[in-house]
Amino acid sequence: MSYTVEKLENNNLKFDYVVSAEDFGKAVDAVYAKTKGKYNVPGFRKGHAPKKVIEGMYGVGVFFNDAINKLIDDSIDELAHNTEYELVAIENVNDIDMTEDGGVKFSIVMVQKPEVKLGKYTGLDVKKATVKITDKDVDEHIKGEQEKQARLVDVDSAAKNGNTVLLDYVGTVDGVAFEGGSANDYELELGSNTFIPGFEEQLVGVKAGEQKDVKVTFPKEYHATELAGKEAVFACTVKAVRVKELPAIDDEFVKEVSEFDTLAEYKADVKEKLTKEAEHKAEHEYEDALVEKVVSASKVDIPEVMIENELEDMLHGMAHQVQNYFGISFEDYLKYTGSTKEQLKESRKDEAEHSVKTRLVMEAIVKEEKIGMEQKDIDEYLEKLAEANSDTVENIKKNIKQDEMNYILNSIVSEKLMNVLKSDGKAKTAKKSEE
Repeated sequence: MSYTVEKLENNNLKFDYVVSAEDFGKAVDAVYAKTKGKYNVPGFRKGHAPKKVIEGMYGVGVFFNDAINKLIDDSIDELAHNTEYELVAIENVNDIDMTEDGGVKFSIVMVQKPEVKLGKYTGLDVKKATVKITDKDVDEHIKGEQEKQARLVDVDSAAKNGNTVLLDYVGTVDGVAFEGGSANDYELELGSNTFIPGFEEQLVGVKAGEQKDVKVTFPKEYHATELAGKEAVFACTVKAVRVKELPAIDDEFVKEVSEFDTLAEYKADVKEKLTKEAEHKAEHEYEDALVEKVVSASKVDIPEVMIENELEDMLHGMAHQVQNYFGISFEDYLKYTGSTKEQLKESRKDEAEHSVKTRLVMEAIVKEEKIGMEQKDIDEYLEKLAEANSDTVENIKKNIKQDEMNYILNSIVSEKLMNVLKSDGKAKTAKKSEE
């Protein structure tokens, strides 16, 4: 098949194909061979009727539509792998017609990756946050571990905010119990704002063994629409009032929560870990700020179809998360939240556009700087991975999957790209001067 290329506006390229009668005939034969089994022809076993017999019975053009679609699909696949043009999406297929000599012609409009006008991307004035972990930070972290080791102790006193009450309750609306409104042996921390506004406050002052009717009004925006805005009564039986008892922060506590024997050793280790975490966070924020500055300084006219594809990918990812975390379909999630796919797309359109622009700008820098990788880069990465996982490089190579290898290759390129953004640009300037 031959084609000519015409450049259109909005980064579109039009590929005009002309298929000879001979090639069209081959496509028809291929379709016949694939679909002949679905035609019932008297006198022939299913799938054994000759092509001409089927054409005589169903019309000479019985295979034409499928043959044309096959030619178009083959052409699109060929274009997708064409290295001469950087094509990112299909805009449309049109001008489908037969030619006078018995062939076919059609046009495929493809979206070409837009040109990026890079701004300054080295020697950027971006500061990295200074990391300093104080004794207060260490103490707060240890208090968090202390909270995890806390236990609840029953008391005879009246419940206060911060106490936990163990209770049974039955909720009713107009005297009728509703689904999800009852529970037994429920532990509720007063002041945690876990329940409907006004519920926990009414339990302040109760004691173990008491009963209390808690009257509340469901919020107007409550997720269960049948309860939204309605008044309800929860008949509560208080079975226990519990106070949080914290362990002392001493050497014995340290032995329980760590591999150390003394509080001093534990504090030193916590400080080291918090410092590493803070440095890691500061580095990521610094890199994000660099990327943001580079993207803001660059210009690119993004085709609408690329933004739309990005939005579809976002929604697909969201649907996957909803299924994993909540165990419901995306359609049910949309009903539950009172939203639509169109509304979600509209709300995230700016995010999608920025994501596409960032990707295009980074790809342009990789191309401009001729960033690539060598086998030694992969070997070094695998050696570090093996060391971190107490494994051997040979074993990792043996068991690694393709998507994992793709991640490694992307990580190597990303690291080299980030090194370029962090540089002052002087090395590149000196090299150009020599040239």
